[in-house]
Amino acid sequence: MATFGRSQSKPAAATHSARAPAAARFAPRLAANAPADAYGDAVRLGEKLMTDTKALAPRYAGNDLVCSNCHLDAGRKAGAAPLWAAFVNFPAFRRKNGEINSFQKRVQDCFLYSLNGTPPPLGSPELLAIESYAAFMAHGLPSGVSPPGRGFPKIAAPVQAGDDRRGALIFAEKCNACHGADGAGQRDGDTIYPPLWGASSYNWGAGMATIDKAAAFIHANMPQGQEGSLSVQQAWDVATYIDGKVRPQDPRFDGDPQATRRRHHDSRISRYGTVVAGHTLGDPATTPNAGRHEN
Repeated sequence: MATFGRSQSKPAAATHSARAPAAARFAPRLAANAPADAYGDAVRLGEKLMTDTKALAPRYAGNDLVCSNCHLDAGRKAGAAPLWAAFVNFPAFRRKNGEINSFQKRVQDCFLYSLNGTPPPLGSPELLAIESYAAFMAHGLPSGVSPPGRGFPKIAAPVQAGDDRRGALIFAEKCNACHGADGAGQRDGDTIYPPLWGASSYNWGAGMATIDKAAAFIHANMPQGQEGSLSVQQAWDVATYIDGKVRPQDPRFDGDPQATRRRHHDSRISRYGTVVAGHTLGDPATTPNAGRHEN
């Protein structure tokens, strides 16, 4: 399948999924067309950071994912959390941290949770480049209006609860070829198929660690080349299976999985702190934390 998209170090500049939301007609500008000046250099660096995150930001990226594993087509693809659609909706209040967040602050959280790393400082060259790239692509969109194609297309929970057994069968059929039976991902030349669990994947604080967000992403975007082929139930089952695996600790962990669940994960869409296959997810004794580092 891939459940979280592959990344290429040199993204195709104008590729768009034929299954992108029908209403998403906005065409973001290409970084290659940015001006030949300092701003244009920042825009082009921002695009490269999306696809070569660890190589270009080794101090801050703590795992084997790159930004474009979730923000497909280097943050251009509608329905795959495109940067241009997010940019025009910041600053914004986020319940996750109870603060008004700038666009740069939101990107910091991607480094902290999805990349299991250390957030670059506000105003750093990395954050300025990603912000410049998002702003360049968003040219022409009204500020404060959520455009079609923002985020992942929401889906309602299916009638049946997510099921690990069904999810494992779907994963074996649709996902193994790219992500491996152990979910550790793989690299094929410049193409990165990201790890979905284990020490090199996103941590428990990432949005993808919640079943509803992972299912929405999968339903809209996976398997790549067959987008929309999975039913809502199938997407929910495989998201349940993936998010029932061991992964790095939530950076907000306060020493006790149950207390951390009550504070940050008290929902049926999170499996943190629950027992799966005899293991309590988030238990420090069995939770890998490889990759995180401090400046």
